[in-house]
Amino acid sequence: MTRHALIAIALMVAGCGSARRSEPLVGTPPLDQKQQHGQVLFHKFCHQCHPYGEAGLGPAINNNPAPMAAFRLQVRSGLGAMPAFSDAIIPDHDLDQLLDYVSALREHGD
Repeated sequence: MTRHALIAIALMVAGCGSARRSEPLVGTPPLDQKQQHGQVLFHKFCHQCHPYGEAGLGPAINNNPAPMAAFRLQVRSGLGAMPAFSDAIIPDHDLDQLLDYVSALREHGD
């Protein structure tokens, strides 16, 4: 392998660690029906970059103190490497439920 390939692999492996600074979450938070649907949506759209709300390809979101309005803006407009998800992809009522699930993740981590 070339030196550049080895450096790239090392950087990818280093980026897979969690940036979560609190104790790991144990189990799943108790979810109401809306949050359960939000969990399904989270796994469809978010889990690959934010596994279980932890850092992965994207930053951790389950211990992020930003208000839900900031999360909504991030989902709709996308910033940096995060793609934008329009209302055609995630309708507003689904986004509300997804954010309810993220909120439950955050509360469960306290």
